Amino acid sequence: MSVCSMTGFAHLQIETLLGLLAIDVKSVNSRYQEIAMRLPEELRFLEGDVRAVLAKSVARGKIECRMQWVGEAICEQTLNQAAVSNLLSLQKEVETIQPDVRPLTVSQILSFPGILEPKSVDFDVLKTQVLEGLNKTLIVFIEARRREGEALAVVLNDYCDRIEETVNELAPNIPEIITSIQNKLEERLEEALSKTLVDRSTLTREEVSDRIRQEVILYAIKLDVDEEMKRLLTHVKEVRRLLSNGGEVGKKLDFMMQELNREANTLGSKAAAIEMTQTSLTLKVNIEKMREQVQNLE
Repeated sequence: MSVCSMTGFAHLQIETLLGLLAIDVKSVNSRYQEIAMRLPEELRFLEGDVRAVLAKSVARGKIECRMQWVGEAICEQTLNQAAVSNLLSLQKEVETIQPDVRPLTVSQILSFPGILEPKSVDFDVLKTQVLEGLNKTLIVFIEARRREGEALAVVLNDYCDRIEETVNELAPNIPEIITSIQNKLEERLEEALSKTLVDRSTLTREEVSDRIRQEVILYAIKLDVDEEMKRLLTHVKEVRRLLSNGGEVGKKLDFMMQELNREANTLGSKAAAIEMTQTSLTLKVNIEKMREQVQNLE
């Protein structure tokens, strides 16, 4: 199963009892399923059926269906013979009263209300024609969404590659970075505090040095970002799995973007070296780009 984009468009023209009908279906991004329709007056009786078909075609997104006649609807008419006989009878009565009155022409007779009436239409056949046409249009529409979704999946997997590369570039340098920070911090604390603590307390210089090393180790532990980097890679793996499985993954991927961003922010808050800060910024830029693309997925 492939992932699908929430944007798509399809157009089809079909023959019906009332003439050539154009069907347009399009959709754009939305957090929920939204359906809008524009049907000609002759097809108003199909609103419920059209809505039901559209609701099954998409899980999320704003979808709009527009149907219109290519030209005018062909409404065949038949002559109401009873109405014609009644009109001619009335004409004779008028002629009796007013002999010089001019008789009605054919065009005048046909223009009278009720003389022409629409020929009965088999609405079941019309319904079948329209809904079959709509389903054919939706096949094209869904295929367009699927193609765009596959293209987005390629883009998202590329961002996953970048995130993994960024994390893997930093990971080997973390021990060296932390060791360097420890050494510098220990030297500065030794220089700043050793003489003062020894002169003003009962502690020996060796005891003061041990206490400083303990504090430095605790600080180094707080700087360790190994757990955050592992979680980043785990989240990236889950993103790849969701894209591979396909289906309705938009909301799940949106949640994964939040988790990725949280780990990148934590990495940035622990940054004690320029390499860590740059890594955090690079991660957040790529995650934000991913989030923008995920907003397009169903």
